[in-house]
Amino acid sequence: MSQKNETVTLILALLITAALLGGGVWWLMRRSNVNLSDVGNDNNQNQQPQPTETAAPSDSSTAFSPPTNVPEGTTVRIAGSTSMVQINRALKNTFEQQFPGTTIDAKAGGTDQGIQSVLQGNAELAAISRPLTPEETNQGLVAVTVTKDTIAVVVGRDNTLQRGLNKDEVVGIFTGKITDWSEVRGNPGAIRVINRPAFSGTHQAFQELALNGGNFGTTPNITTLKEDATTPLLRALGTDGIGYATYAQVVNQKTVRTLAVDGLTPEAATYPYQRTLAYVYQEPASPQVQAFLGYVASPKGQQAILQSGQ
Repeated sequence: MSQKNETVTLILALLITAALLGGGVWWLMRRSNVNLSDVGNDNNQNQQPQPTETAAPSDSSTAFSPPTNVPEGTTVRIAGSTSMVQINRALKNTFEQQFPGTTIDAKAGGTDQGIQSVLQGNAELAAISRPLTPEETNQGLVAVTVTKDTIAVVVGRDNTLQRGLNKDEVVGIFTGKITDWSEVRGNPGAIRVINRPAFSGTHQAFQELALNGGNFGTTPNITTLKEDATTPLLRALGTDGIGYATYAQVVNQKTVRTLAVDGLTPEAATYPYQRTLAYVYQEPASPQVQAFLGYVASPKGQQAILQSGQ
């Protein structure tokens, strides 16, 4: 065979071998679901599976930078929980002092009212004392934790019950199954329950924490206030009433006493009725929201919260 024929034969053999190898690779890739366009791409080597996109959580750890200056005329409207009145007031005073010409306009009408105000554009922030619901989160609301809080069970100073309650007794009283003080080691006499309105974040949190999500009672001895306000509730207790309130709002009151629950006072780390207080905004956060929440997270803002008693 001539040298020319040998060369042609060798080339044909190489082409056939390459075709067979290429077909084998193609077949293996199809079996392994490998995209041919990825082969030879250095950026795709050792590629890891991409995570599935999930909805944002209802409570955000997103931190806004503390503001160095805030334009004069900036107003931040806050509506919502009465449990955050003292926090709002403390932050208002220090924020307006640090940034002259700014205004923090805070009103308290309950958590639900605050959330609706934000959704309707009537407030930049809602002060809330319960978690956001999935429906609220789906409307673009984001909650930023401010602090932890406890809900105290309170009676009048002269109430005959001198000992605390256990959790089952708390459930029994607020569901209307226990209606006489003698059933919980007090002197005989009807128990008057002073309840907060259903739109109150404290009402909703206490219902979840103390009643395990069950309903408050509707017995005649249970009175529901029309407004979510702590002062009228405390005044209504007298010698035979019982209610619940943010601990920071009652700790220094001289006319009422807080009751231990399962032997634990509200100061205890393992006290059962603890919740989170938060500010809520609607995405995207406006410049005034970013400035205020950045200030809340700053050392000065945190100091103001601590001094508020919450």
